Amino acid sequence: MTDVTVVIGAGSIGQAIARRVSAGKHVVLADLRPEAAEAAAKVLGDAGFEVTTAKVDVSSRESVQALVDLATRIGNITGVIHAAGVSPSQAAPATILRVDLYGTALVLELFGEVIAKGGSAIVIASQSGHRLPPLTVEQNKALALTPTEELLALPMLQPEQVTDPLIAYQISKRGNSLRVAAQAVRWGKHGARVNTISPGIIFTPLARDELSGPRGEGYKRMIETCAAKRGGTPDEVGAVAALLMGPEGTFITGSDFLMDGGVTAQYWYAE
Repeated sequence: MTDVTVVIGAGSIGQAIARRVSAGKHVVLADLRPEAAEAAAKVLGDAGFEVTTAKVDVSSRESVQALVDLATRIGNITGVIHAAGVSPSQAAPATILRVDLYGTALVLELFGEVIAKGGSAIVIASQSGHRLPPLTVEQNKALALTPTEELLALPMLQPEQVTDPLIAYQISKRGNSLRVAAQAVRWGKHGARVNTISPGIIFTPLARDELSGPRGEGYKRMIETCAAKRGGTPDEVGAVAALLMGPEGTFITGSDFLMDGGVTAQYWYAE
């Protein structure tokens, strides 16, 4: 039976990871914008990959379930790459929480029911999750363990509590890594693994939006003052994902990998 890699979010990072881990597999490439999925499919198809495209709205249970059903009809789901999301410059707090936090919980829940033994998933979180001050033990548990459909009803996520899109994004990305740690226990019962990667400023269209948006100067300062003195590339994220999803990463699950050129270290511990 065919092995399938499901890529949710047809942007640069999702494509870069797919190229590294999908040789000989069927790639199901899903995005909210069909034209983005089709454009990415052409690039991957021209590189020799067999690709099926789909439209998906990760904030809709019905839409994510339809993607699961499509992928399982094609073959065994051995890889999931969840790289969809919206940034603080692109949406209001409620939308960010629904897409980035609830949407990720939904993907982990529904694909966790069908992931093949030996399968692996990567969720793209963000360095932003590491810039949020520590949460309480109770808040951590709530973000990690609250049933998906009850997640957005948590008191800490209500509109009067989360008024800034950046805070919504930071909470969502912290929540992603917490959720993945909890889900790794469940996925492990199927013999499968799941990890998060928290990239810093990776040069993608989303990053370009941020660099030219209201927080652009702050982003430029991050690049100038961090140890690496540069932004990252999607291929560098792909290299880490290939390790985590491949045979050399089979002892790694429930973990979060921060790769930001030292931005977070600079933020917390600058002289």
